[in-house]
Amino acid sequence: MGFVEVMDYVDGKLDWVAAGLPTESKDAGKPTAGSIARHDSPTCELSESLGEVKKRVRATGWDSCVVINSEQVVLGTLGKKELTGDPELSIERAMRSGPSTYRPFVPIGEMAHELVDRDLPIAPVTTSDGRLVGLLKREDALRAFHEGRAHRRDDSAAMAS
Repeated sequence: MGFVEVMDYVDGKLDWVAAGLPTESKDAGKPTAGSIARHDSPTCELSESLGEVKKRVRATGWDSCVVINSEQVVLGTLGKKELTGDPELSIERAMRSGPSTYRPFVPIGEMAHELVDRDLPIAPVTTSDGRLVGLLKREDALRAFHEGRAHRRDDSAAMAS
């Protein structure tokens, strides 16, 4: 057929989508956890002290932090409560370990409901191998969900006229 080099993506389509890579479909332009997640969220590593992380997090205007390893794999989170702990504590002792993580392809409506139902202020969005894509704030998910609903109503009204 004239192909010089052919690649076989063994991990499959779901892994491709879970990594937040581009796709084509009827839902391709709709907001997802990965498209709304903030990529500027503070991160820290286990070797740091809570005191130094707290200062850095507060300086950025955030009230939470994602704990990662050197490969960007999510290990835990630090929320408002954890950040008020003893500044001498290690991150490993202060963090909430093993947080629920979500894939970038999850529709924003589903994420908004999940964050509200589970009373989660934040949710780490990761690839299928646990690498941080970004941090989704509940308020951002709700805003995007409601904006999407408003656009659908506007589109429906326009189609009806």
